[in-house]
Amino acid sequence: MDFGAVVQTNPPAARTVGLAKLSEQYGFDYFWTFDSHLLWQEPYVIYSQILAETHKIKVGPMVTNPATRDWTVTASVYATLNEMYGNRTVCGIGRGDSAVRVTGGAPTTLKSLRESIHVIRELASSRAVEYNGQTLQFPWSHGSELEMWVAAYGPLALKLTGEVGDGFILQCGDIDIAKWMIETVRTAASNAGRNPDEIKFCIAAPMYIGDDWEHMRDQCRWFGGMVGNHVADIVSKYGTDSDVPKALTDYIKDREGYDYNEHGRAGNSHTAFVPDDIVDRFCVLGTAKDHIEKLEQYKEIGVTQFAGYLQHDNKEETLRVYGETVMPALRDHITAKA
Repeated sequence: MDFGAVVQTNPPAARTVGLAKLSEQYGFDYFWTFDSHLLWQEPYVIYSQILAETHKIKVGPMVTNPATRDWTVTASVYATLNEMYGNRTVCGIGRGDSAVRVTGGAPTTLKSLRESIHVIRELASSRAVEYNGQTLQFPWSHGSELEMWVAAYGPLALKLTGEVGDGFILQCGDIDIAKWMIETVRTAASNAGRNPDEIKFCIAAPMYIGDDWEHMRDQCRWFGGMVGNHVADIVSKYGTDSDVPKALTDYIKDREGYDYNEHGRAGNSHTAFVPDDIVDRFCVLGTAKDHIEKLEQYKEIGVTQFAGYLQHDNKEETLRVYGETVMPALRDHITAKA
């Protein structure tokens, strides 16, 4: 299993770069950031600095969207970073949430999402693509590679993920929900003639090492509110009787609006509706032993990466314990002598 850390690009940028370097020092494979250009600093600029000061870790947004940037510009950024630092980028993409809603927009259609995935991946992988009736290719890009990982919750978005995604990002740590969604993506891939085993599966959820459960829950309750934004869209589109597990849809019944100025922040005042049991199920909390036990369950259902959000007051210690205790327990062990 691979591991990633997820942060917001809050100023100063040096703090984000420092967390990326620390993540690499402790053995993390990926460093993801939010991408919402009004709420936080521009991630792609920061990625360049991270890549310049690290050696192996991969960087990318969790997640970008097709609406706020021209697709060819997005592809050019990735191809340029790969040319400068080797193929150490990954693109997480979805229909759009905070980046589009804060500016008064709305999530894109699945059709646009599908088309953007194709255009960005082809151009950023040094290949030609049809775009707006033109055949386009970066003449300066050679050997660049980019995987497109799709963030999804609803049935049609999960179907799209299975059909075109290199990876699936599930922003929810509930075991039963993850199992259902992974199987849904795998089925869609198989129906599309793809090999489901070639798709990577990432669970993204807050990770907090500690033993004060009340404090950990309060630090991570924001996550249930963030997930609730996407669930509310699903309920609005499909009602309460869709194939989506009730465990994902029932808890938002008492949801009353959302303030994106507090998006993804500990202490978010608009997430009081999120009950403790949802925090426990959606997040990965507790001692190292607690984390290992839950991550082993993820591994059993086919998860290939766990990416832990660090929007809380225990960032460095959580990274340390993961590096020294949690991740070694989940890695494949090779002995020097059989």
